[in-house]
Amino acid sequence: MKVTRAIKDYIKHCRVSRGYSPYTIRNYQNYLLALERWCQQNNVSEIEQLTRSDIEDFQLSLIEGNPTMSKRTQNYYLISIRSLFKYLIDRDVTVLSPEKITLSKTPGREIHALEPDEIARMSEPQTSSINDLRDSAIVNVLFSTGMRVSELLSLKRADINLERGEFSVRGKGNKVRPVFLTEDATAALKKYLQLRTDKNPYVFTQHHQKTNRSVPLSARGIQRCLNRLAKLAGIVKPVSPHKLRHSFATELLRNGADLRAVQAMLGHSSITTTQVYTHVTDKNLQEIHRRFHNQKTTPERLVESEPKSGQVS
Repeated sequence: MKVTRAIKDYIKHCRVSRGYSPYTIRNYQNYLLALERWCQQNNVSEIEQLTRSDIEDFQLSLIEGNPTMSKRTQNYYLISIRSLFKYLIDRDVTVLSPEKITLSKTPGREIHALEPDEIARMSEPQTSSINDLRDSAIVNVLFSTGMRVSELLSLKRADINLERGEFSVRGKGNKVRPVFLTEDATAALKKYLQLRTDKNPYVFTQHHQKTNRSVPLSARGIQRCLNRLAKLAGIVKPVSPHKLRHSFATELLRNGADLRAVQAMLGHSSITTTQVYTHVTDKNLQEIHRRFHNQKTTPERLVESEPKSGQVS
């Protein structure tokens, strides 16, 4: 099978059968088109011709073309090739076994989250204007639900039950999961939606006279809102929708939530993905140690612990 045909068929499969988001499909296309270009440059026309050595040469070309490319980013290319080969094997195409494509070892992922007081400052509307109420609702909903930005953008007013404070979202892999609103998020969302007079079905959208289309706010628009709110709140570290998702998971674990429950609320297919947040529970181990192992081992303590005369030891 031609390399071009194999990649084209796989991307169509991702779009039609796997239900991947446009963002995910775009990334897979970019990674695999880089492989297609490498194959053209090296006279590899058939996908069955690719060997383990070829994949290593392709990875080397990535590094030479961009010396600052991280190992994590290199792995994204390799993971996309693995996925392509798994798809082809399922269709009886004889290609290199995906297990023979070795990923680079990467340092443990460090999660950075916002503190609750920082989120509180960001979520406080500056005025009662519709844009300020919208931005306040965005922060509150992201922190309350842990939603991905793509899930937030696709959210429609008809999807939300403000009385029950919960609704369903369709996440990666077309999987549906419940999400829940805190009292603050419910109140912020109510204030914003009550001020809406337009017929746009999406929850978060632009509000100015020139925009009458029924489209949601863009991911870039969401990021601009967060940047503005962070600056007003005096927060100098980077803020993004995904950082609010990290903050959601971190807060749950700090308050004693079970890792499996957090996995379900984040919509992770594998518990391994959720385990990047175990740094939070690891920090709690110090508090547990302090509370339950704060025993003195000084001579004075040992003398105090000896049984008094007449006591049975």
